[in-house]
Amino acid sequence: MGAAALSGAPCTPLAHAPTPARWPAVASLALGVFALVTAEFLPASLLTAMATDLDVSAGAAGQAVTVTALVAAVAAPSIPLLTRRYDRKAVSLALTVLLVLSNALAAIAGSLPVLLLARVMLGIALGGFWSMAAALTMRLVPEGLFARAMSVILTGVSVATVCAAPVGAWMGELWGWRSAFVAAGAVSVLTLAAQLFTLPALPPRDNPDLRVLAELIARPGVRVALLAVLLVISGHFAGFTYIRPLMEDVTRLSVGAISAILLGYGIGGFFGNFAGGMIAERSERLAIVFGGVLIVGLAASLLLAGSSAVVTAVAVTLWGFAFGAFPVGFQTWIIRVAPDQAEGAGGLLVAAFQIAIASGAIGGGLLVDHIGALGGPAFAVVALALGTLLTLRYGPRPEHRAL
Repeated sequence: MGAAALSGAPCTPLAHAPTPARWPAVASLALGVFALVTAEFLPASLLTAMATDLDVSAGAAGQAVTVTALVAAVAAPSIPLLTRRYDRKAVSLALTVLLVLSNALAAIAGSLPVLLLARVMLGIALGGFWSMAAALTMRLVPEGLFARAMSVILTGVSVATVCAAPVGAWMGELWGWRSAFVAAGAVSVLTLAAQLFTLPALPPRDNPDLRVLAELIARPGVRVALLAVLLVISGHFAGFTYIRPLMEDVTRLSVGAISAILLGYGIGGFFGNFAGGMIAERSERLAIVFGGVLIVGLAASLLLAGSSAVVTAVAVTLWGFAFGAFPVGFQTWIIRVAPDQAEGAGGLLVAAFQIAIASGAIGGGLLVDHIGALGGPAFAVVALALGTLLTLRYGPRPEHRAL
């Protein structure tokens, strides 16, 4: 993905990839992503019931989401450093065990501190897994299949996005909010079994430390990738976090219509992961530019015609499709510019994602408070346009790759 001139490192291929591709192992990682993201998203659909049962305010219960994101941001660059001497299969299994324990503890939590402890455990598992996901994948498939394998793994995000909230709400209504975490725990146990039997032994290859992280940040290619993440992902989350107020206050849709459109967003993201993977196989730069240009156009359409139910429905659904190009594009980019320190670079990428999510939500929220529900799309247009232009100008080009 990256040229030596951009990365500041020798332009080497993704070496040592096994042949043939280990697709069952890739599938087990996809299942792990589904289990992690499902557990991460569950509180959003169960917040009121959780707050009532634990006798706290909805805002206090909402910190179950905040603490997971904050811990994940710290864990992402830290886990590769703390576990650098251990087999990566063992580390992956340990993180999945932590996920199992997190779901079990959440299911029996009798107080908010216990629930938050469960979510801290989830944050460690989430950040640790994402920091290693791309580095693991590059050791499971040949170089030419890396982008495709990442798109398969990231499909777990789309499926969780589509299923977690509605299924969690449905189970919570029938059997109580704890039943949703029991179900999530069952999925995590299945994940543990799948990874145990499909992942090969993966002796540590990188040796990241704080000096390595500093050296990575000093590479121009890594800095460009991280800056692009901050702009593009903050723009996306500023727009999408506040899409419901837009549909309520500007488009004036019913709750049922809003739910259907959000389901369309999730389905669009499911197919967008595959489309993004196909484009990223040829050029991750073009995959990110494709998604960025499309979302800028969609956000602009909401600014101009957000009162139209048809325009809003189409724009939100296609927004999900366009976003699917970003995770695989950025994961491929960071691995190409730092193939010699894939885990450390992956940790920095995850941390940048978490910072971008927080900054987008804060920036979009400030605009929404000051100019109304269209503030989110306005932030998205500006940030995504800048991030897309940065990627177009300085992103990696296929002709610079080592073959």
